[in-house]
Amino acid sequence: MRFPATRLALLLLLLPATLLQAEDFGNIVTVAGTGSKELSTNSGPVEKVNIGQPFGVLIGPDGAMYVTEVENHRVLRVDLETNKVTTVAGNGTKGYSGDGGPATDAQLNEPYEVRFATNGDMYFVEMQNHLIRKVDAKTGIISTIAGNGEPGYSGDGGKASEAQFNRPHSIALSDDDRYLFVADIQNHRIRLIDLPSGRIKSIAGNGEKKLPVDGETTEGKPILGPRALFYDNDSLWIALREGNSVWRLDKKGRRIHHIAGTGKTGFSGDGGSAKEATMNGPKGIAKAPNGNIYIVDTENQVIREIDPTNDKIRTVAGIGPPGRGYSGDNGPATEAKMDRPHGIGIGPDNALYIGDTNNHRVRKVIPSAE
Repeated sequence: MRFPATRLALLLLLLPATLLQAEDFGNIVTVAGTGSKELSTNSGPVEKVNIGQPFGVLIGPDGAMYVTEVENHRVLRVDLETNKVTTVAGNGTKGYSGDGGPATDAQLNEPYEVRFATNGDMYFVEMQNHLIRKVDAKTGIISTIAGNGEPGYSGDGGKASEAQFNRPHSIALSDDDRYLFVADIQNHRIRLIDLPSGRIKSIAGNGEKKLPVDGETTEGKPILGPRALFYDNDSLWIALREGNSVWRLDKKGRRIHHIAGTGKTGFSGDGGSAKEATMNGPKGIAKAPNGNIYIVDTENQVIREIDPTNDKIRTVAGIGPPGRGYSGDNGPATEAKMDRPHGIGIGPDNALYIGDTNNHRVRKVIPSAE
């Protein structure tokens, strides 16, 4: 049956907003991980190498995918052309050792997120060792650049190597590689390391468990559970885990701006204002080349897309609560199930790479052609 254009337009208006917003963002596939978490091998084809609890996912400057593997305390490199996995940091055992030697011989303790400098040096944060380490791009040697390994809060104004963090989760590098930002989540602070001088200070948060105030400066003022960071174009994008919201901190004025989430726990708002939406424990954030912000809404088991220019939000992967599980490969991403996803990386083609943590897989969402 064919409908006149006016009648078809009316029918579309009557459809629920969630249906309109979920329309074919793209299909989902598994690109790495077997579904098993046990330590298997340090290198090999993706169908043979287990990836236990992938958290951070990043497309590196060489075009490969880098994954922090929490279960087996490693950082892995996945060549997306050859589908081969290699270990670039960690020997597969839990601990803290190896500084001054090859990164692949070192012991790590729950690496959470990885970032690259323009010269290829790799930085990553170890949540349970309460520190940040670096792998030299030329030599493959690992070193600790921040944190003394003891949980706590100290060191502002001094050397980053002597400072204390408490379960740091996320890091971000400024575009000029001068500053490293750290989400010091249990201290409810965002801290900044000046890499040339090696000194550290807090730029947001005072330890109080309160949401920031839209438009205010941040130094010495509350911020609630900063979990995930992404730096781009003089802005630091921030997902607050306990704060169930997304914010943007501008570099010049150090003022914070509310982007999404009311601060309340829930799953609502698709198709409407991002600021009025609810989330549940967001734990990953990235900005795509197209300008959109992607959030891993972990406890809702979904990935959400925010258009900050139009204040709109929609779900682009996952069926939402209570859809925790594993299903949907090779079908529409919005019909798939995930199990506590954490990290997200974005390719130059706007494809999403998702650390589907408890499914022990990295999954890719391929955007549909416009």
